[in-house]
Amino acid sequence: MVDSEVVVVGAGVVGLAIAQRLARGGREVLVLEQEAWPGQHASSRNSEVIHAGIYYAPGSLKARLCREGRDLLYTWCAEYAVMHRQVGKLLVAVEQAELPALQALRSNAQANGVELQALSAAELHAREPALRGVAGLFSPLTGIIDSHGLMGSYEAALQQAGGTLQCRTRVDRVDAIAGGFRLGGDSAGDAFTLTCRYLINAGGLFAQALAASVESMPEQQIPPLHLCQGQYFAYSGRSPFSHLVYPMPEANATGLGVHATLDLAGQLRFGPDVRYQQQLDYAMDESRREAFAQAVKRYWPDCQADKLVPAYAGVRAKLSAAGEPAMDFLIQDHSSHAVPGLINLFGIESPGLTASLALAEEVATRFKSLYPI
Repeated sequence: MVDSEVVVVGAGVVGLAIAQRLARGGREVLVLEQEAWPGQHASSRNSEVIHAGIYYAPGSLKARLCREGRDLLYTWCAEYAVMHRQVGKLLVAVEQAELPALQALRSNAQANGVELQALSAAELHAREPALRGVAGLFSPLTGIIDSHGLMGSYEAALQQAGGTLQCRTRVDRVDAIAGGFRLGGDSAGDAFTLTCRYLINAGGLFAQALAASVESMPEQQIPPLHLCQGQYFAYSGRSPFSHLVYPMPEANATGLGVHATLDLAGQLRFGPDVRYQQQLDYAMDESRREAFAQAVKRYWPDCQADKLVPAYAGVRAKLSAAGEPAMDFLIQDHSSHAVPGLINLFGIESPGLTASLALAEEVATRFKSLYPI
């Protein structure tokens, strides 16, 4: 007899999406979260953008799950009254030399089934008069969302389906037992042990550490974790933009460039930048203000450095090191790591929030195939 049929470790946006999907499918689900409340890491330290699916390699999990997740997410938000707005995004070529990159993005988007509207300089400026650019692309399917509201809706759906969330509970070890796993760790300062039949590792930044604690998990199946910090600066004063604005991705660099996003209250913010780090660190570096201002002035010449205010930093759980090509989401089951009952999710960075419901469907489909009721 096990204490819970399914344990999901990690109550970020992806862990909660998976948990509610499995619970609504008839599984008994317990979610364990080490922090005092859900989504304290990547899920709440991002741009809160609903991505259309423009940038990802055609045929990749990121491309497919972003596209599927985008549509599922808009439907979910309407059904569960999650605040969001389909504001659209402008991709901007600031100078003639960037036109090939703009066309490459359009071709990549088309390969992913995402249509973009080409804009001349005049059409670009008609939409956003403050912008500097020679041409652009308009993505009508891009939006913004209240990430905390989204996680709250997933948690509510989990609980309505009979699932449970337990915070302040850190899993330190996982032992394989007959018919499942024995988990041990700390819960609100007290040692705990519980058993489950199936374990889903949705630990985000901590997924590799949890996998390493699983008895009989092959070390070579645990991919390296590369911590990549991104800072955001808010802009004091009224935003000149009504759309999100993305410059061309920098050549030979990780990330999409310092772009302009809006929150649901209309606050303008810029970011993220890209800085790999050795340890998890959310501290802002205010000396980056001028570099941010220079990056933004390329497409918004009126940006004033003294109006940039440190907002927050996030850290991505990347599978690729600095200078390496971006890697795809990695979802493992026992066909790859030979540990029955364990599903690992690694490298769930952007577009993880957009893809959360599609990731949940992917895991649920795999789960049903591997472990039918």
